[in-house]
Amino acid sequence: MVENEKSDKIARVLQICAKLSDGYVVNKHREAQIYGVNERSIQRDIDDIRNFYDMDSERTGVINSVVYDRQSKGYRLETVYRLRLSNSEVLALCKILLDSRAFTKVKMTEILDKLIACCVPKNNQKLVKDLISNEAFHYVEPRHKSEFIDRIWELGQAVRDACYIEMEYYRIKDKKTVKRKVKPVAIMFSEYYFYLTAFIDDEEVRKDFDVLNDSFPTIYRIDRIKALKVMEEKFHIPYSSRFEEGEFRKRIQFMYGGKLKKVKFKYSGADIDSVLDRLPTAKVLDEDNGVYTVSAEVFGKGIEIWLRSQGDQVQVVE
Repeated sequence: MVENEKSDKIARVLQICAKLSDGYVVNKHREAQIYGVNERSIQRDIDDIRNFYDMDSERTGVINSVVYDRQSKGYRLETVYRLRLSNSEVLALCKILLDSRAFTKVKMTEILDKLIACCVPKNNQKLVKDLISNEAFHYVEPRHKSEFIDRIWELGQAVRDACYIEMEYYRIKDKKTVKRKVKPVAIMFSEYYFYLTAFIDDEEVRKDFDVLNDSFPTIYRIDRIKALKVMEEKFHIPYSSRFEEGEFRKRIQFMYGGKLKKVKFKYSGADIDSVLDRLPTAKVLDEDNGVYTVSAEVFGKGIEIWLRSQGDQVQVVE
């Protein structure tokens, strides 16, 4: 193929592709007349466009198919969002986000709009927005009103790269801002807030904590981190001693740190599944006349708060 013919073909393919993307029906006979070529050339162009869309679907998450429409006597683009989230999945995620109350109203609205725009076909976007509109309108943002989402990413990189961080942290118990140098090991979310779990090296600081054993991390609310510096200095935790946030999450309630311990209690409520979902390490040891004996392995003092919240449905055994 000579250079001019090659350039003409590239321009022709791009223009046909643009027509398909804009929703036009491409008729081979008409296109052949416009570009002064035979219909076989137009067919080859359409095949090239099909091949491109097939290869590009993995990157974009969108399946674009060039199909022949017999009624219109031409080719049109059919888009399937099969590799992306479905309408129902996006709706479910929007509901979860709204219920989390994790962000300011401005940030929550921005995230929801982006999620719907990126994952829902245009003809269904209004429907999804209508289904969450009332809840979004009455959304109650957290009292701290902090914008910290970029800080989560910064902390995430520090966790991945095993870099020490220095931070100024607002401590709620005495309303003081303290300085800390820590090893960040995980970012977690629970009950409206994002948390950083980290190990403290400073013995002078650690002596004031309930837990001195270095296998237990300290927990910080990310919205209370007032200043942050990711250092070039790196730390190392042996693989056998690595922090496993999934296992930690199973054993912690309301993000209250503390020692690892076992609890045993009797539950006489109507829904034992809700207990087992709340305490993933829980095991039913016995059941007698609708009263369950349950044991669980947990971290910290949060379990005491949960047990008290159950009232007379729970009786602590040990």
